Amino acid sequence: MKIHQSAEDYLETILILRERKGLVRSIDVAGELGFSKASVSVAMKKLRESGYVLMDEDGLLSLTESGQKVASRIYARHRLLTEFFVQLGVDEKVAAADACRIEHDISEETFTKLLEHARRNTSGE
Repeated sequence: MKIHQSAEDYLETILILRERKGLVRSIDVAGELGFSKASVSVAMKKLRESGYVLMDEDGLLSLTESGQKVASRIYARHRLLTEFFVQLGVDEKVAAADACRIEHDISEETFTKLLEHARRNTSGE
């Protein structure tokens, strides 16, 4: 199933917030992304219906196995691309913003080759 960029961003944000704060609510996602609570509520409903997110009776969000898989893949891409761009001399904020745009569109083949390149060049130092 093809997942849209916006859904990937929401899942990645839930993962990041969970790592940072432990517990995640829709209001946390809204604050992190700068979206309205209403917009995030609609998105969370769609992600729950698609089987990517669970919400308990207290409003706490968690990722399902498939949601975790998508979020982890996108976040790994984001971290590697940001680090790669910073090593090239790009300002960290610009690198992170560019990585956020590229992480969704880069092919698996190109990402795998970039990862191999990064591992070769960091393990030799």
